[in-house]
Amino acid sequence: MSEQERSHPKTRQGYVVSDKMDRTVVVEVEDRVKHALYGKVLRRSSKINAHDEANAAGVGDRVLIMETRPLSATKRWRVVDILEKAK
Repeated sequence: MSEQERSHPKTRQGYVVSDKMDRTVVVEVEDRVKHALYGKVLRRSSKINAHDEANAAGVGDRVLIMETRPLSATKRWRVVDILEKAK
């Protein structure tokens, strides 16, 4: 498979809610979905385990994560960039 055929990996932004594990952070990603019948915009969130090689991200940081190959039983994402450090 050449570089052009490979699809672009998904990227998401979210907030780190836990950094207790070694080289792993839990990122809460919020998705806004419109209700099918009533049209109200709902906030749906999910927690994603992401690989943080440098252990750089801390709780409250806003991070950019990218989908990657399976790194463990629960990790399918990795931290690409820390967009905003917690205050």
